[in-house]
Amino acid sequence: MKKVYRIKKNIEIDAIIRYRKSIGDKYFVLYYKSNDHNHMRMAISIGRKYGNAVQRNKIKRQLRMIVSQEKDIPSFDYIIVVKKEANGLKFDEMKSSIQRKINKIKKMEQQNEKL
Repeated sequence: MKKVYRIKKNIEIDAIIRYRKSIGDKYFVLYYKSNDHNHMRMAISIGRKYGNAVQRNKIKRQLRMIVSQEKDIPSFDYIIVVKKEANGLKFDEMKSSIQRKINKIKKMEQQNEKL
């Protein structure tokens, strides 16, 4: 994932979380906020309770791959928070969970545009 698609500053991450728009399940929480860019940006947050560094880095790589393969993602800033229950998920389950959340955001965006 290119650097222009990453969110690194704590100030930006805190602002997205304080905005309090989120979609979640027992594995992931996806916070989102509109941005001024013509593309989406993303950050991934995963706690130490998930596992050791190898496991945490593996799921971050997988999540980046899922998001980069997803077509037509709305231009928002996203933070994906990984819960420790996601430890046993397979790649396909993880992909379908993230895709469902992105599709919900797309539907909500389309409804807001109609208003």
